[in-house]
Amino acid sequence: MTNRPLSEPESSQRTALGFDEFIAILVAFATIGAILFWSLSRRDSSWNLNGLLSPSSTPSRSVQPNQVSPFPTPKVEPNVAPNNVLPSSPPEAVVEPKTPAFSSNSATPYRAVLPSILVIPTPSPQLQTPVSPPTELESSLKSSALPLVTPAKPKSIIPPPIAFNDVPNNFWSRRFIDVLSSRGILKGFPDYSFRPNQPVNRAEFAAILQKAFEQEPSKTAIAFQDVPAKFWANSAIDQAISTGFLKGYPKKTFKPQQNITRVQVLVALVSGLNLKAPSSQNQILSVYKDPKDIPTYATSKIAAATANGLVVNYPNPQILAPNKVATRAEVAAMIHQALVKQGKLERISSQNIVRRRSSSQASGSVSPKLSPTPKQASR
Repeated sequence: MTNRPLSEPESSQRTALGFDEFIAILVAFATIGAILFWSLSRRDSSWNLNGLLSPSSTPSRSVQPNQVSPFPTPKVEPNVAPNNVLPSSPPEAVVEPKTPAFSSNSATPYRAVLPSILVIPTPSPQLQTPVSPPTELESSLKSSALPLVTPAKPKSIIPPPIAFNDVPNNFWSRRFIDVLSSRGILKGFPDYSFRPNQPVNRAEFAAILQKAFEQEPSKTAIAFQDVPAKFWANSAIDQAISTGFLKGYPKKTFKPQQNITRVQVLVALVSGLNLKAPSSQNQILSVYKDPKDIPTYATSKIAAATANGLVVNYPNPQILAPNKVATRAEVAAMIHQALVKQGKLERISSQNIVRRRSSSQASGSVSPKLSPTPKQASR
C-alpha cells in the first residue's frame, strides 16, 4: 500500500446546502429585490438622495423676497399644487410665490426641493377679508338688530272711570264725569256716589281748577279774612287767584262757602284761559232765549265762552240760566270743554253743548235756532 504525501489534501465529497444557508440566501435575494423595486419606483426623482433626508436633520432657512435660495426654486405651473405644502396650510390659500427664473437643464428638478425650505407667499389683496375691530363689530351688530316694535297707539295709562252708583248710564253728563274722574280731576264721596245735582261752592270749585289746570301759583298770596290759616283749600284758592281764574270780594274776603253760579263758572274759565271777547257779541248771545238775565259785567265773557264752546246747558241748550247755582254735573261738563279748548282732551259729541249761530241764521233768513239744532234732553 502506497503512502500519499501529507501536502496533498484528500479530496472531499460535495455535500448539500443546509437549512440555515438556504434561508440566508433567500433573505439576501429578497433584500436585493426590494432595493431594486424601490429604486425603480423612484426613478422620476433621478436618484436624488436629498429627498431621503429628514426635515429635522436639515436646518430650516427662510427665503427673503429678493434673495435667491441656494437650491434652485421650482417653476410654479398653473393649476398644479406643489407636493411640499404643509398639512397645516389652509386649503383655500393659493400659493403663488414670485420665483426667479432658472434654466430648463438645471440639475435639480422641480420635485427635488427640500421639505425644510418653506416659502410663505403674500396672499393676493383680492383674497384678504378685512376684520372689523371689536367696536365696529359691536356697532354693526347693533345696527343689524331688529328694531323694537312700537305700537301704533301708545298704551293708555289712564285708569278706568269710577263707577258711581248715582250716575246712570243714560245720565246727560255721564261721559264728561267719566273722563274727569278717570284723570283724578273730580272725585266722589266715600259711599261711591258722585252727587251730580249737588251745588258747588267757591272753595270746591277752586280745588277742581287746581286739579284740572295744574298751573303754578304766584309767590304772593292774598290773606283773605274769611279763610282760616289751616283751611283745607288754602293752596287751591291761592292758585285760583294767582292764575286769574277767580277773584276775591271787597274787604279781602273770598266767601269760600258761597255756592258758585253758572255765570261765575263761565267767567272764571274765560278769564283763566285768557279768551278774547268776540266782536259780534249780540249776534252770539242771540242763541239764548234768556240773554237779558246775563249780568252786565259778564256779557263779553259769556259771548267768549259761547264762541269757544264752553257752554253746556241742560235740559234746554237755548236756556242759559246764568244766575242758577251750578251743579257738580254742570261744572264737570264746562271744565271738560275748557280742557278741550286747551287741547288736553278730545271732543265729546253732545247735544247739550251750545254752538254759535251762523251768519245766515243771524240775518233772519232762517228761523232762529242753534246750528246744528240740538234735541232737548228728556232724561
